[in-house]
Parts: sequence; structure tokens; C-alpha cells
Amino acid sequence: MSQVTHFVAALIGGAVVAVVLLLTGAAGGGDTKTVYMGADLANPKKGALTPREIYKRDAPGVVFITSDVTQAASPFGPEQRGEATGSGFVIGRGGSIVTNAHVVEGATQVSVRFGDRRTARARVAGSDPSTDIALLLVDPDGLDLKPLALGSSKGVQVGDPTVAIGNPFGLDRTLTTGVVSALQRSIPSLQRNFTINDVIQTDAAINPGNSGGPLIDARGKVIGINSQIETGGSGSGNVGIGFAVPIDTAKDVIPQLRRNGGVQRAYLGVSTRTIDGSLDDLNLASPDGALIEIVEPRSPAKRAGLRGGGAKRELSGDAVRVGGDIIKAVDGTKVRSADDVSELISKRRPGDRVNLEIIRDGTRRTVTVKLGRRPTF
Repeated sequence: MSQVTHFVAALIGGAVVAVVLLLTGAAGGGDTKTVYMGADLANPKKGALTPREIYKRDAPGVVFITSDVTQAASPFGPEQRGEATGSGFVIGRGGSIVTNAHVVEGATQVSVRFGDRRTARARVAGSDPSTDIALLLVDPDGLDLKPLALGSSKGVQVGDPTVAIGNPFGLDRTLTTGVVSALQRSIPSLQRNFTINDVIQTDAAINPGNSGGPLIDARGKVIGINSQIETGGSGSGNVGIGFAVPIDTAKDVIPQLRRNGGVQRAYLGVSTRTIDGSLDDLNLASPDGALIEIVEPRSPAKRAGLRGGGAKRELSGDAVRVGGDIIKAVDGTKVRSADDVSELISKRRPGDRVNLEIIRDGTRRTVTVKLGRRPTF
């Protein structure tokens, strides 16, 4: 678990009950012009396709998802109902469809509209808030399903061409083009204080309603699932920075969703901050690693005796809890950032024991932690 220090908007469209910028869907709506970006994806690499060829091949497999959403009554008001819209794409002729978890979160009914305008009721087979991935199933009888080819996010490089196909603002099967503008980003997940790692950043225009749609490479293969955008601090529209969950993450999650309806994830129970030059004024005992600021009550970290920070220090307007342990390694693998801690723990299972090399009061020591199961808050 690592601290989230920037805000992004999830890409649900439609008349959702609440507008939220972080960890849940952000509502969008209204009319807009469909913009087709003019970049040419053709390049010297063998097998590269033009945007027109990609659209012709892949657009029939992109679907329009409508979710009836109910928000429970609260001290601030009665139960409310609304409708959320998003995107998804077919991955199997048996009726398997992938989308974002936040597109169908809280849904009492889900409908899917295909490229030939046919509509089918969908069942949520499984959902993983940690990676914002959901698996839907439809009855394939009578449907001409067009599964998209899944690529790999491992070989993606900054500058590679990208195509996004989805349903921004309810405008179905809109295509935009761009490039991979950065890699290994971290964005908030639907679970408080947790992040999604190794995310692909793109400047292909994606907007509310694009959630769950495919990010496609120049060969027409899916490399990511469009999930969030950077809002620039105001509004909910595109500012040229979008984020896609890597398709390799989806390949790992989907079989578990199909079998179990969810994913069990290991839980340490700390909030950490990357130690870098911005913390030099604190005179910490290490120039790198992950500073533990908070240890969650009744967590595996708390039971193992890990220490969080106490007093807060102001650094350039940011409050930092000081005095906590510094994580230097997890089972011998060096930790250089807070994201490293999240990634290394995510590869473990509940019940696993991990050895954390830490610095406490200037002294190195090893603490063994038995990991728990990530809570669903």
C-alpha cells in the first residue's frame, strides 16, 4: 500500500448519482463532437496497420455498457438510483467481455450493446477493485461476437502508436489516436490507499464513457484497458493524459475472476512514502527506500511490530509523518520507492511470510511479517 498524491478521474459516463474524482466513477454527460485524431499509425514495423484498418477490424468487438446503479440510503439522504455508461470489449466467442470494475460497481442490472446494435443482458462474473477489472458474461446464442486479439504490455515503449476505441459521452465506437506517453505509472484503485501499478500513460484522447474500452497498438492488439484520466484539477474532460491498466495484468486477473468471482490479495497494512531528494531536509537515516508513515490498526504490519511516523513536518506545503521505519528490502529485493513495496507485496499471497529489511533509529534489522488478506473497504 502506498500513498496516492495525485488525483485522476475514472471514465464513467452517463447520469451517475455522484461525481467523484478518486476511487469511484466520475459522472459525465452532455453533447460533444466526436473527434477523430489525424495521426497516422503506419510505421516501418512489419504488420503495422492504419487507424482505419484497426477500426474496421476491432470496432465490432467494442461494446457499449449500461449499468443501473443504486446508492444506498445514508444519513445525508435516501436511496438514489442512476445510470452509468462505459465501454468494454469481447475476448471470447463464449460471451466473455472485459471492462472496468468501476463501470459496473453497485450495478443492479447490466446491459451490453454490440456493434450490430443488438443488446444483451450481462452478468458480472467477477470484479477486482484492486486492478479495476471486471469480467462480464453474456449468452452468445444469436450474437455475432467479435473477440479482440490480446497483445502484451511487456514490450510497450514510450512513443509507440496507440488507438483508443470506446463510447465517450455516450458516442459509441469513437476512435482516437496517439502514442504511449509514459510507462510504469501508478494510479488510485477502487480500494482506499491502494494503487494500480505499471499503468500505461497515453495522449490518445479518452473521456468519460471510455472506461473499460481497449487501448490498441499498431498491430491491432489490445495492450491496455482505458481506466482513468488526469483532469488537471478542474472539469472531467481530456487534457491529453490518460491511463490504461496493462493487458498483462488483466490476463493474470481474468482467470481468477472466472473461477472465483474475485481475487484474493496479500495485505501488509502500511502507507509509505518514497524517500528521494524532496525529503533531504528531514535528515533521514537512508537516502532511499520507503518511509512508513502509517501502520494500519490490527494489520499484519502492526502485529509484526512495524512502526509508523508520529509528528508531522511541513515540506513545500506537504505534511510528512516522520520517525517511522524505513523499508530497504522485501525478501532480499531492494526497495527504492513506495511503489516497489506495493508491487513486491502484490506478488505474494495471503498467509505468506515476508522478511522486511528496515532501518529503525539508525539501525538495520529484519522483521518477519505474516501477510493477511486485503480488506474490501
